[in-house]
Amino acid sequence: MASRATQVVPLEDVVVECHDAKTYRFSADGEPRPGQFLMLWIPRRDEVPMAYSYLRNPMGITVREYGDATRALAAEAKKGYRVGVRGPYGNAFAIEGTRALAVAGGVGIASVIAAVEAFAEANIPIETAFGARTKDELMLLDRLKVAGAVHLATDDGTAGHHGFVTDVAAKLLAGGTFDMVLTCGPEVMMKKVVDAANGRGVPVQASLERYMKCGIGICDACVLDDRLVCADGPIFWGEALAESKDFGHWRRNICGQRVKA
Repeated sequence: MASRATQVVPLEDVVVECHDAKTYRFSADGEPRPGQFLMLWIPRRDEVPMAYSYLRNPMGITVREYGDATRALAAEAKKGYRVGVRGPYGNAFAIEGTRALAVAGGVGIASVIAAVEAFAEANIPIETAFGARTKDELMLLDRLKVAGAVHLATDDGTAGHHGFVTDVAAKLLAGGTFDMVLTCGPEVMMKKVVDAANGRGVPVQASLERYMKCGIGICDACVLDDRLVCADGPIFWGEALAESKDFGHWRRNICGQRVKA
């Protein structure tokens, strides 16, 4: 169940994952499922949505510095620093099928790592195609490797395939052995993954990101076509995304204006 009240909790650990991303661990009420998110209150800064990268206490989020609030969090937060936690919210990845493929780009791995582990715990074989700009940005690899085979890609060729993770995913899908795909990362990347899976008739689940203010379907900031990512997602199936006019093309800015994705 989601906790509607904000819990103010101390950070129990802060782990540097790469030059611009850290994992923050804390204990809080709630029983999040793979793919769900929370609203994180950063004192004196803002409240922002974050996917759970650890589900059990101490729970955790893995955060890239992408704006004023997250940069302030990275600069100020250490063990004992108090944050506000509200959640869990949204739907979760469906843990089903007989052989799964996870495709992640950059910090998008934080949104799928718990699902990857859930597939492995359910004895459903899962492989992960994981891409980043450079080797140093490939995070949470130890957890991925425990769950199953990992296929890497980097833009600069410092690890794995020299190029896009979508190229790796396309080759894996061409093998015809997967009957479930899950993905999170830049939306342009996810669009290619969803199109490739849909084209082969393989069910695919994508974890979407949109600007959120409330997380509970009130503010209408995270609109996707006629749906809300916070209330109807953040996990959407490929069949629904194939009909979307926004996915991979349009998003909303902080003012609610429709802008190119």
